[in-house]
Amino acid sequence: MILVARILLGLIVVLAVLAGATLWRAARHEAKAEARFKPEGRFVQINGRRVHAVVQGEGPDLVLLHGSSGNTRDMTFSLAGILAERYRVIVFDRPGLGYSERLEPGAEGIVEQASHLSAAARALGAERPIVMGQSYGGAVALAWAVHHPDALSALVPVAAPSNPWSTELELYYRVLSTPWGQHLVVPAITAWVPDETVTSAIEEIFAPQTPPLGYSHYVGAPLTLRRVSLRANAMQRASLKEEIRALQPRYAEIGVPTEIVHGTADTTVGLEIHSEKLVTQTPGATLTRLDGIGHMPHHAARDAVIDAIDRAAERAGLLDPAI
Repeated sequence: MILVARILLGLIVVLAVLAGATLWRAARHEAKAEARFKPEGRFVQINGRRVHAVVQGEGPDLVLLHGSSGNTRDMTFSLAGILAERYRVIVFDRPGLGYSERLEPGAEGIVEQASHLSAAARALGAERPIVMGQSYGGAVALAWAVHHPDALSALVPVAAPSNPWSTELELYYRVLSTPWGQHLVVPAITAWVPDETVTSAIEEIFAPQTPPLGYSHYVGAPLTLRRVSLRANAMQRASLKEEIRALQPRYAEIGVPTEIVHGTADTTVGLEIHSEKLVTQTPGATLTRLDGIGHMPHHAARDAVIDAIDRAAERAGLLDPAI
């Protein structure tokens, strides 16, 4: 019995030391990430929660929403600066990502995010912006159009999930969205997974293209590995399919000009499953198919995305067709 007790005590000590080291390394990793990649913009308080926004340019209001695991830097790398030549561009960190505070766990899906960010847009003086969202951000944009039809003037979903799909949630998100995954696995990832792992994931998400020169260093990959962002992103991804299932029957209610953009080589969010259906479900919508382009058209086919935004603005009466 004494030997067993000593073994158990030893295990407890080892686990305690490992837990302490993990929490210390996680906090250190987060502090280094935030010191290296500071907030780019300003903050607004919405219902007591901080929203980070980068605002550039003058002209019709245009909101840009990033995808899963992203932050404002995905849009400010090049796209926002070009658009700011003729739009007042507002780039948000979605809740729980970048420097925007997380919404209440269990109430942080696409509908809640759309409500939160539309309120943030109003707080910044954008009553009816054009809303462009890429990937998960496109799903938030669709929820914005359905649930807040008077709070936008045009819609541009880019590589956006819009219809239910048949595949199961990836094991990574199944684990991280469980209580034990949130409390045990997430801190371990933050503490022990190197930033280079995110860089490799970035390369995969751009396939068959490659990230633009300097993108991987600019986008702030270490911010993705913070505990708050890992937890928020996992929960958002875990509930997305059912949220899309509930949203899809209401696309016929969308009454603003809608310009859909999707690459034919997108293996992350398939064209046929999503945008090929969305264009038939949304009144007056048009679909731009980008031959050979993967999941990141706003970088790999940036001019085509800008053209779609311009067309949406023209159709909404916000931009002179001669521009």
